[in-house]
Amino acid sequence: MKNNKSKKIFLKVGKEKSLLRRHPWVFSGAISRTENSPTLGDTVNIFSAQGQFLAQAAYHPQAQIAARVWSWEQEASIDADFIHRRIAQAIAFRRQMGLTKLSTGMRIIHGESDGLPGLVVDQYDRVVVMQISSVGIERWRDACIGSLRNELDPICIYERSDTEVRTLESLPERCGVVFGDLPANIIIKEHSLMFQIDVSSGQKTGFYLDQRDNRASVGALAVDKDVLNCFCYSGGFTVYAKQAGARSVLSIDASQSALTLAMHNVVLNGFTTDENEWICADVFQALRKLRDQNRSFDLIILDPPKFAPTASFAEKAARGYKDINLLGFKLLRPGGILASYSCSSGISSDLFQKIVAGAALDAGVEARIIAYQSAAVDHPVLLNFPEGAYLKGLILKKRL
Repeated sequence: MKNNKSKKIFLKVGKEKSLLRRHPWVFSGAISRTENSPTLGDTVNIFSAQGQFLAQAAYHPQAQIAARVWSWEQEASIDADFIHRRIAQAIAFRRQMGLTKLSTGMRIIHGESDGLPGLVVDQYDRVVVMQISSVGIERWRDACIGSLRNELDPICIYERSDTEVRTLESLPERCGVVFGDLPANIIIKEHSLMFQIDVSSGQKTGFYLDQRDNRASVGALAVDKDVLNCFCYSGGFTVYAKQAGARSVLSIDASQSALTLAMHNVVLNGFTTDENEWICADVFQALRKLRDQNRSFDLIILDPPKFAPTASFAEKAARGYKDINLLGFKLLRPGGILASYSCSSGISSDLFQKIVAGAALDAGVEARIIAYQSAAVDHPVLLNFPEGAYLKGLILKKRL
């Protein structure tokens, strides 16, 4: 070993299997003992019960996920230079993929998939939004800010570390400008469309970048259709449907500020808001009212917020997903298309499909899957980290 005084954790017998498969999390129940008194946020070397080195990780002694892997090698040190290399590699990957040709908004750092567990960074033109959700990255916060400044030359870096995961990590919420000045208006170009972004109070970091490709493909199905966009937020699917030539679009969201932003984005792209319907209401209640009014649609988009942040919420979330999809099927015309999504990491793809299938059965309809969808390419998923595949989408066609 390079350093006999290094912080160490030893796993229980048989608990090394997930790390040998390169899954980047170690749960607290897998740990047998520690050595050299590792504390909150320390880098630890992880060993099997037999003393085999497995990985280096950030340690959290009180959390359910007790260690998040930095590296599968024994690095000289996990330090600011290590953080900078990982950030530079992540940015280089996005540039190599040619993503700047598709959009001026993209995900730059995607947590574990970029070797930086607990760090999400989104770029909106020259504004960078950073979100920290683990004690390991929290320790290297200043290094992250410095690297992002050097690599991206932003006019502003805004922190949106306000996720519920920070509570689980014993971290306080923190939001605000950490570098530069936040512009009054932030507008990105996505494909040929324009969207205004609210980074300070909008959902996630201000926009659903992960749905970029799905917005385009589903929008293309809206030609001469009556469209219902549920949980519309800033109107992404609405704008794409309008661009494709939808006959009508009804957009629903519980937030009036979200609807106002959605209307602004419709106008920003050369359409008028009076050609559309807008409902500010609880979506579940609004759909029941539409059902009672015998309304129906050719294309329905269900893109709800996260119902299950972890697997422990799966049962409750399943009821919500089934209810919303049941209502969607009932409002869908024969031959119509339902685009249904889940962004809950606690709901697997298989479970989501079973939930939607159960909703169709209860609605008395037969539907076929015509496409599976997931997050855009700037949200890569580690092959051995299925939890990273949080966004699931089913495009279903109702039989005539």
